[in-house]
Amino acid sequence: MPSPSKVLNTILEVFALSWVYIVIICTTFLSLYLVLFIRYWSITVLYAIWLAFDWKTPERGGRRFSLLRRCCLWKYYRDYFPVRLLKTHDISPDHNYILVCHPHGFFAHSWFSNFATETTGFSKIFPGITPYVLSLGALFWLPFFRDCIMSLGVCSVSSSSIDYLLTQKGTGKMLVLIVGGLSECRFTFPGCTMLFLKNRTRFVHKALQHGVPLIPAYSFGENDLYHHHIFTPGGLVSRFQKYFQSMTHIYLGATYGRGFTENSWGFLPYAQPLTTIVGEPLPMPKIENPSKEEVDKYHMLYIEALHKLFDQHKTKFGIPETKKLVIV
Repeated sequence: MPSPSKVLNTILEVFALSWVYIVIICTTFLSLYLVLFIRYWSITVLYAIWLAFDWKTPERGGRRFSLLRRCCLWKYYRDYFPVRLLKTHDISPDHNYILVCHPHGFFAHSWFSNFATETTGFSKIFPGITPYVLSLGALFWLPFFRDCIMSLGVCSVSSSSIDYLLTQKGTGKMLVLIVGGLSECRFTFPGCTMLFLKNRTRFVHKALQHGVPLIPAYSFGENDLYHHHIFTPGGLVSRFQKYFQSMTHIYLGATYGRGFTENSWGFLPYAQPLTTIVGEPLPMPKIENPSKEEVDKYHMLYIEALHKLFDQHKTKFGIPETKKLVIV
């Protein structure tokens, strides 16, 4: 029988892993409560006014709260897998950067732990660098939830948000982009090394416009956290998935992992180690209006740098020497 301390650790780990769902449910109920109960109309009106004034904040650098990034709860999030962050080169705080993350996975566990919290020691590994995790603008439409994620250093991934962050005074800003996005969820299953990157060039365009280096990063283990049932292409369910994704930008995957006990079935991720390797910055010239040919050229250089990073480290994490990244 497990000891009480182990049971408590398990409960805290599950709670930490479920924080998004818990916060969304709680903030949704709070919003409905304030709207439906007329005696609190004054609070509702005040928050609505505040929301109107604050609407553009996710595109203006957000509103981080360092104490929340260092919350002890994230330790349990990290230890569940566990998650590690490693660098191959020092990164100077005298420049700004765009860190490009692969793969997305279903819930981007490694990227959240490494860059939206301090639990893996980001500030010690990259002194003088401030990370800005860029995410879907739709997340900032949710009252109260938007404030929670902004406090972790999350900002909108919109073009205006990127321009704002890269043109403000000061250096040492690292914009964290998961370029595969939710479209890459289709390729999330154990052993898969397929990346949705072939036609994703906007990040290169932005890097050229602002003359900031691109940094490739790969998280080994991110695709091994869930099993994923692939429905027959062209079938009813497959067509519904594509339709729903086209309407909402959300991929409805048939995924499953483990339950509360080690060998049970459920919706928790498998407790597989996650190791994120941050590669060498790839310098970019400043071209205010890059042509398609210039963007394609540097996009190819970036893909070559990513291949190199993956090939240099893959065997350390049980991936055969013959296995390659597949770019689609």
